[in-house]
Amino acid sequence: MPNTARTYTAEEEAEMRAAGLRPVTIWVPDFDSPEFKERCAQEARLLARADAEDPTIDSFLDAANQELAEYLDQLEK
Repeated sequence: MPNTARTYTAEEEAEMRAAGLRPVTIWVPDFDSPEFKERCAQEARLLARADAEDPTIDSFLDAANQELAEYLDQLEK
């Protein structure tokens, strides 16, 4: 994956603007930085500990998944 945004030709940019689009800049975390990786690891440890300490989490997640599945089924009808 490139580290920089793709550049567009003037023609491509004009076509996109004509289609009602406009350019924006979006800043995202540096997924390769040691700080980001450590923060992700820390969050994962916290989640694992919370999961181990809460015996009801599995039933909660099963119920939420079932509710979502039923909702999606209704959308398909």
